[in-house]
Amino acid sequence: MPKSYLIDKDGVIVSGSRLIPGADAFIGRLNAKGCNFLILTNSSEYTPEELERQFRELDVAIPRERFYTSALATAKFLASQQPRGSAFVVGEPALSQALEAVGYTLTQQQPDYVVLGGTRAYDYQRIAAAIRLIRSGARFIATHPDATGPSEEGLTPGCGALAALLERASGVKPYFIGKPNPLMVRTALRTLNEHSENTAMIGDRMDTDVVMGIETGMETILVLSGVTKREEIDRMPYRPSRVVDSVADLER
Repeated sequence: MPKSYLIDKDGVIVSGSRLIPGADAFIGRLNAKGCNFLILTNSSEYTPEELERQFRELDVAIPRERFYTSALATAKFLASQQPRGSAFVVGEPALSQALEAVGYTLTQQQPDYVVLGGTRAYDYQRIAAAIRLIRSGARFIATHPDATGPSEEGLTPGCGALAALLERASGVKPYFIGKPNPLMVRTALRTLNEHSENTAMIGDRMDTDVVMGIETGMETILVLSGVTKREEIDRMPYRPSRVVDSVADLER
């Protein structure tokens, strides 16, 4: 039975808006061998349809069903916790659409949850409203804890950075859904209808991708095409199963 893969996007398949050399051939090899895989990303800013278009522009055909974002994982979690609840969202339309797709009502009037995601345009009025709602009793959920994210200009503030602001102002800690929370892997595996024993996690970060894979019993493959340098591996109290320069070195 072919091994299945959960593959981080940024630093593994793409770097900013550029395809990492050999990533297209790697995806082609997975398809040729009939391997099941998901492109797993903490980003909540894009829908699977938007990600499909972005990759098509890079001449890589990946259908929307192959993308699994922290927005989708957050929506699944909330639907399982409180079906057809309500939420106040701070984030991009992709997050709102994911919540609406599972039957959530988006409102500022006594929502069950405040849901924070990554965004490219921080709205002070919505941030202030979110803080007031959390202090009034709305439960605080954030899509992922990454403090920074990549852009063409360099690092930008991530969801984790804004979550720290809301936590400090409201006095309430958020529950993070995305990596390294093993919850995201478990829901991704259910999406694949796969078991961890037959799945490998491929990522470029020791503190999210690798530790999450270890905690869920998967093979872990660290690529050095993203943020982690080889000399940094020995500083961590855990190690990946394999280390390669990039996905171009896999499944040859």
